[in-house]
Amino acid sequence: MTKLFAFIALLVLAGCTGPSPTPPVQPVPASPSEASAERAVQPEVERPEASLTLAQAIDIALANNPDVAAAHWDHQAAQARHDHIAGSRWPRLGVVGSYMRHLDEQRLLPVRQPGDPAILSQDIVSGDLVVTMPIFTGGRLIHQIQAAELLEEAAEHRLARNREELVFNVSSVFFNILAQRRVIQSLEFSVRTLQEHLDRVDALVAARKAANVDRLRTEVRLANVRQQLVQEGNVLAVQHRVLASLLGWEQADATRLVQGNLETAEETSVPELETALATACSDRADYLAAQSALEAQAHNVDAARAGRSPTVVLQGSYGGRWAAGSTTGTGDKLDDIGRIGLAMEIPIFEGGQINATVQEQRAHLAAARERLRKLELQIRLEIETALLSVTSSRKRIEAVRASIVQAREGLRIEQQKYDLGTGAIVDVLDAQAALLETETTYYRILAEFQTALAQLKLAMGHP
Repeated sequence: MTKLFAFIALLVLAGCTGPSPTPPVQPVPASPSEASAERAVQPEVERPEASLTLAQAIDIALANNPDVAAAHWDHQAAQARHDHIAGSRWPRLGVVGSYMRHLDEQRLLPVRQPGDPAILSQDIVSGDLVVTMPIFTGGRLIHQIQAAELLEEAAEHRLARNREELVFNVSSVFFNILAQRRVIQSLEFSVRTLQEHLDRVDALVAARKAANVDRLRTEVRLANVRQQLVQEGNVLAVQHRVLASLLGWEQADATRLVQGNLETAEETSVPELETALATACSDRADYLAAQSALEAQAHNVDAARAGRSPTVVLQGSYGGRWAAGSTTGTGDKLDDIGRIGLAMEIPIFEGGQINATVQEQRAHLAAARERLRKLELQIRLEIETALLSVTSSRKRIEAVRASIVQAREGLRIEQQKYDLGTGAIVDVLDAQAALLETETTYYRILAEFQTALAQLKLAMGHP
């Protein structure tokens, strides 16, 4: 008797205690199938030793970026939810055990036939193997499973969109770094040019062919360009930090220079607006995710409406009953018992819960429709903006490219005029400033053009 009570106490206490808690900040252990799926989505990419190309940066970002990793785990969670709901249509098999202490003696087994011997006891222990299977739910399970499948598809599309946005962000920062390096090179060239001009001015002042004020003006201009150089160098360092963050690196390595070309070798074709819109509606991942979410919500409405229908389940059990303490009567203290049958539940009054659930799901459906309509308007705006940016940047590149040659020739002429004593120092400094502004503008427009092309691909849903 003591062993029996100890066993029962162990079962009770085992239900009150749990395993060691899951640490929230440590990596989540994955099953072998999940680990292989994770490696397929996030293949290991070696960190380059020296230079970094755009393709390498994209591969590293897709493998290491935490946003992509989080979207991947969200997709895994959606798959698990689908498996959980899909498993509810299969039979449930479990073991149920109990110990009951009654105030009065109770029959160990129900009456099977008249005249059966009865054994009574205050302490009854039971153990049953119980099976339950849904037979009819009014379509609730079917709609829940279909909704879960669509939500899984939506999570997969969101993962794809997250990867596309990451590719765009990496490309944009990459092009800006290339442009910023060219800007710094232009500033360094201006510093060298001004320093050489300052040396010539010193020689002319020593020969009494130039005034000392010319030297002062050149020094002021040189100091201004040098502070610009420091400022632009800080911008480049910040851009390296942003790129490292997108790549999933904890520290930025400015010595690892990005390698690429801002200028396109061939003419890039740009689609028409309606063609781009049609492509976006068929290929853009976030639009497909919104459509799947809308269809899933429609199934959620049908599942909620099925709550008004009867529910029929198959129930069966087989187990044993035995007396744990003193008994009264004749018969065996241990015997088996079983049952099988159908159970039906018809909702009559639920306090308005079913109607409220249906109204809630319908409101979610209306909200999902409006979010899809908003996304359609946003897609049109993004494509129109990207097309205008591509066209504008291309025209500005053609205009500024020709002015660079003119600015360089103008600076050369003004320097020669000043050396011959027929020009003014102000004209030389203005020509140098014009050349610097033209070159920096040109490189930044090149980065804007490449970013606009990437923006157009992102808006159309191209990988």
